[in-house]
Amino acid sequence: MQSSGGLEIPQDPLKANPQVHIEYMKQALDLARKSPPKPTNYRVGALLVDSKTDTILATGYTLECEGNTHAEQSCLIKLSKEHNLPEENLVEILPDSTVLYTTVEPCFKRLSGNLPCVERILRLGNAIKTVYVGVIEPEKFVGQNTGRKQLEEAGIKVVLVRGMEDEILLVATAGHIS
Repeated sequence: MQSSGGLEIPQDPLKANPQVHIEYMKQALDLARKSPPKPTNYRVGALLVDSKTDTILATGYTLECEGNTHAEQSCLIKLSKEHNLPEENLVEILPDSTVLYTTVEPCFKRLSGNLPCVERILRLGNAIKTVYVGVIEPEKFVGQNTGRKQLEEAGIKVVLVRGMEDEILLVATAGHIS
């Protein structure tokens, strides 16, 4: 276990090639750069991946879809439209080996009143087995994020992919007033 800001973050339990995780995180960061800089959002990128076949199932970034959408939400919206299914029924088509890569830890609370990303992941049951995060959510908007604990209690692993934290935070906070 590694500690990050007082939180214990497990290392990758699968001991998979760490370079694969960095490559997916780089792709997610490229998506985050597409998000418009705003003082009220983090610019986040996300990928849903079938880890068994190494196939990207969906991509998303903050504000990609209509409304005040987060990256993880955009992934799910796009996949829902592609399969003509409500978001909560995506469990029917997601492979057993689905994982999520997101540059910033999924939100547990939305100031906008939208459904938080952690709840979106949880309502899919165990369709998403592991969430790989580039950084822990900064406490700027909603305080300490308790979503990781909720995910882990539901049997979903949360793994910090180390090595890109500074770059991710620079992109995520572009547009914020210092």
